[in-house]
Amino acid sequence: MKIVNSIQRLRTTVAQWKSQSFTIAFVPTMGNLHQGHLALVNAAQKKADKVIVSIFVNPSQFSAGEDFSNYPRTKKQDTEALIIEAVDLLFLPAVDEIYPDHAKTHVIVSELSNLHCGKYRQGHFTGVSTVVCKLISMTQAHYLFLGEKDFQQLTIIQLMIRDLNLPIQLESVATVREKDGLAMSSRNGYLTFKERQIAPKLYQSLSQAKKYIIQSQQSFREIEQQQKQYLRESGFTVDYFSICRVDDLLTANRGHQALVILAAASLGKPRLIDNIYLTLG
Repeated sequence: MKIVNSIQRLRTTVAQWKSQSFTIAFVPTMGNLHQGHLALVNAAQKKADKVIVSIFVNPSQFSAGEDFSNYPRTKKQDTEALIIEAVDLLFLPAVDEIYPDHAKTHVIVSELSNLHCGKYRQGHFTGVSTVVCKLISMTQAHYLFLGEKDFQQLTIIQLMIRDLNLPIQLESVATVREKDGLAMSSRNGYLTFKERQIAPKLYQSLSQAKKYIIQSQQSFREIEQQQKQYLRESGFTVDYFSICRVDDLLTANRGHQALVILAAASLGKPRLIDNIYLTLG
């Protein structure tokens, strides 16, 4: 596995690959890799000849008071895991390589970035869309692989690619879960032993809501309120629990068919997000 730190060296390697007509897939990460990340790598390897993984803890997507300085950085273990997976190139840039001094350009996906997590994490999705746009430009990959755990992020990046006519195809990979249903996340490591026993109830709540949508005559708003109460009684602090339309993540009602249920809730230190989607009719 080749490890590069500079955009210039990255582009030199990519140019060599393209001269040989290799297809390239790109997996962006912030490190502290788990099986969810490796599932993206495995999917990328099936799609393309060469796979690039980036590890970059992006400061611009952390809101005030969030855990940028304490975000887990496990470069040695991550590098070893990617070597085992036979990744072709690891891009490990420094902050000043990604963001030149006094950078003034930002990529903003309006409206959608202000919903759900965007309400609670001001500027978060602007940071995400900006860095992903920059990394797409740097890697010049044919395919971008993202997980479905952050469904709002996935939707925003898809819209950005469409609106900016970026020459890359987005591929989504299903959420990888622990045996008890908890979605794998780098922030799960913050959970205490007791909290870890409670955490799977977030996915259980989403699954209950899906069942009630299919079977019940209740309104979607009633189902949302029931599940919020269930999570609060379980020990969560709930940001949102929302039944949405898949295409634009706006509020769904009975009569809409393609649905996604989005939830975010804090349990002790970490803030957990998850989702589940379904099609009616």
